[in-house]
Amino acid sequence: MSYGDHTRDPCPWVILNDFGGAFAMGAVGGGIWHGIKGARNSPRGERLLGAISVIKARAPVTGGNFGVWGGMFSTFDCAVKSWRQKEDAWNAIISGFLTGGCLAARSGPRGALGGAVACGILLGVFEGVGVLFGRLFSEGTRPVAPLPAQPAS
Repeated sequence: MSYGDHTRDPCPWVILNDFGGAFAMGAVGGGIWHGIKGARNSPRGERLLGAISVIKARAPVTGGNFGVWGGMFSTFDCAVKSWRQKEDAWNAIISGFLTGGCLAARSGPRGALGGAVACGILLGVFEGVGVLFGRLFSEGTRPVAPLPAQPAS
C-alpha cells in the first residue's frame, strides 16, 4: 500500500517548495503570535505600535526557524524515500528523527539523541493520527457487496 502523495513535485523541487511553505507558515503564525505578545507587553496608548515593532523584529526569525525545519525534513524525507525505495509512514518518522537530531546537534550527543527521539515520536503521532483518520473516514467509501437476489414467490 502506498501512502505517497503523487501530485507533489519530484524530490529535488519539493525541498524548495516545503522550505518556502514552512517559512510562510512560520512567518504568518509568528506574526500573529508576536503581534499579540507585543500588544500585551506595550503601554496602553502604544499597543499597535508595540505590536508592529515586535512583529517586524521577530516574525521573520520564526519564519526562518520553521523554514529550516521544513527544508531539512523534506531533504531527509527525499533521502529516506530514495534509500528505502518505499513511500509509507516510516519515511516521515525516520526523517523526523534525523531532523530533530541534526537541529539539536549543537547540544552534544545526548541533546541530539533527545531531540531526535522527541521529533521522531512527534512525527509518529502525526502519522498515526493520519492513518487512523484515513481508515476512519474510508469506512463509508468501502464497496459493499450486492444483496443476493430474492427468489420470486
